[in-house]
Amino acid sequence: MIRLDVKKNLAGSGGPFTLSLDLCIEQGTLQTLYGRSGSGKTTLLRILAGLVTPESGCVEVNGATWFDSTRGINLPARKRRIGFVFQDYSLFPTMTIRENLLFAQDIRNTRKVGELLDLIDLGALADRYPSTLSGGQQQRVALARAVLREPEILLLDEPLSALDQKTRVLLQDEILRLHKAFNLTTILVSHDKLEVFKLSDRVAVLETGKIIRSGNTLEVFMNRNTSNKFSFAGTILSIRKADCIYLAVIGSGNELFEAVLTENDMETLRIGDEVLVASKAFNPVVIRLTHTAYDADL
Repeated sequence: MIRLDVKKNLAGSGGPFTLSLDLCIEQGTLQTLYGRSGSGKTTLLRILAGLVTPESGCVEVNGATWFDSTRGINLPARKRRIGFVFQDYSLFPTMTIRENLLFAQDIRNTRKVGELLDLIDLGALADRYPSTLSGGQQQRVALARAVLREPEILLLDEPLSALDQKTRVLLQDEILRLHKAFNLTTILVSHDKLEVFKLSDRVAVLETGKIIRSGNTLEVFMNRNTSNKFSFAGTILSIRKADCIYLAVIGSGNELFEAVLTENDMETLRIGDEVLVASKAFNPVVIRLTHTAYDADL
């Protein structure tokens, strides 16, 4: 269990404000912080990592106190078991991929590095330098390096925002795979609703330093009804049964929509299908699109 009960004075584009929140995160959860730039999301990650000191409050991780303003406790960043992944990869350019990973370990374990390289499908590139890799490959290395630290918490600060959409989708799968394989507690900062919906167990929406909404992805994002005429192409993100009908959450761009599927639809539609959603009245029709597979350079 992670408990954050902190206050930190910040300066935003609209003037000064206070990051003030009380958030509990269960061990093994993938928790996302969602909201506009400047709402305090990255600062919260940096507080957890020991890179920023709050004005007041406490940070507790799995029964250990990392920060407590009233007791004068502030565990140094180097003593916090944190894996931190940024947007810009932050790999050492003069080290090979293998050397970058070995450097992340307190006690070098070449066998474990080799196993992790194979897990992320980069074993054949272990002796190459970061500059020779694609952006997606470099971010895979950054993720692996963070996991090698055997963190209690994995912090992801918009790690995929600099990548193209197809690469992002595949790296999202990589994040989920590592999160589950190593039983991590992961906190992700993201502006992308589709990414948040796909990855998150829980979501907290921040606005000027405060949590204005929290819950699972359906509770946070699918809380409004629309009846406008529309047609759009999207991707089925989830399908669930509700009483005698099926409900599909469909992502298009940075928006999420919910549509009713029939028993006949369920014979042809699957999670991950690209679909056309069209409506002349209130009930949308969902039609599977034919699409071409692609090879992503990861």
